[in-house]
Amino acid sequence: MTTQPIKILFVISATRKNKKGLVPLVCRITYLGKRKPFATGIFVNPDNWNNTLQKVVPPDVENTQINTQLSLIKQEINQAFLFLQVQNDDFDVDDIYLKYKGEDVKPAKSLIEVFELHNSRMEKLIGKEYSKSTHSKFIEAKQHTEDFLYYTTKKRNIQLEDISLKFLQDFDFYLKTQKNFKQITINKSIQRISKIIKLALAEGFLVTNPFILYKPKKVINNITYLTPEELSSLENYKFSQKRLEQVRDMFVFCCYTGLPYQEMASLKAKHIVKKFDNKLWIDMYRQKTKKQFALPLLPKALEILDKYKSDKELLPIISNQKFNSYIKEVAEIIGIEKKLTHHIARKTFATTVLLYNDVPMEIVSELLGHSKLSTTQEHYAKVVQRKVSEQVANLSDRLNK
Repeated sequence: MTTQPIKILFVISATRKNKKGLVPLVCRITYLGKRKPFATGIFVNPDNWNNTLQKVVPPDVENTQINTQLSLIKQEINQAFLFLQVQNDDFDVDDIYLKYKGEDVKPAKSLIEVFELHNSRMEKLIGKEYSKSTHSKFIEAKQHTEDFLYYTTKKRNIQLEDISLKFLQDFDFYLKTQKNFKQITINKSIQRISKIIKLALAEGFLVTNPFILYKPKKVINNITYLTPEELSSLENYKFSQKRLEQVRDMFVFCCYTGLPYQEMASLKAKHIVKKFDNKLWIDMYRQKTKKQFALPLLPKALEILDKYKSDKELLPIISNQKFNSYIKEVAEIIGIEKKLTHHIARKTFATTVLLYNDVPMEIVSELLGHSKLSTTQEHYAKVVQRKVSEQVANLSDRLNK
């Protein structure tokens, strides 16, 4: 039971006179160095208020009635304080006020509770604001958090008020040493915890952000993509197995469209439209960002669509897992010494197909369906620098002639 004292003080707002010349009386509760002022709904003549006595003078019928009201308010606040002393190990001045008003004292929340609140809300928005994969990543982030807490404290939860900046620093170290995560994966995990903390702040479970001074460790992005020579050898290789030929064709299709796997897999005839230039475009929504994007179909992409389109599908149907397994097989057969995945086709589109052919960065960002230009700049800055270097070298050669 706490022994910290509570202070209750009534003060007048002398500058807020009404038409009758009366001013409002405010009650100020002070506890643990923090104040909670609130309006009592009582108005008094400022000349009659005795701040030292905490009463209205002189003692006539009306003033006696006001003083009785003030005494009752003070008594009820003290009762609320006494109740919290007995029932709660930890409370603040806001809790005293809530109890005085007859409202429930805000319960202390744990990190995992807020995680579950966030994830349950997200689950209801799958297909509307979020994808299943985004939801599963937050489920995974919750599990990593519980594993970390158990590893460091032998408990699987922590109260929000006990979280500090050191929590993230230790979490970073844990993921790096115990889970063997790369820094970019660690940053994503921390980003998800930060979102949970923002929800706690929005819901009033936390007053201040314990992570406000946190700065994620920088990650040097090394973009893997196919060079023009590698892309050409991939396009022209003759496969004896149909499954490998199909996967190669779909990979090449994405090298010329930049479609992520989900968009490639869900591509329908309705997404192919003739635009203002009388040419065929892909027009659809990016599932990750929910942003609409449109991109013109280049000849190679049209050639592949013509090869596979049927009454039901535009491209062969294959799972992401099988696709990535088969494309590695394709790379090994051709002799491409890079670990190919579907996502590398998207990066090849941005670099070899677009940036290396002098397409401006803002157009690349639009065609990739990025929600922000800065995302494109962050990922492909080195590619642009290489292109600039090549152009300057060509200029130097011309000037030296």
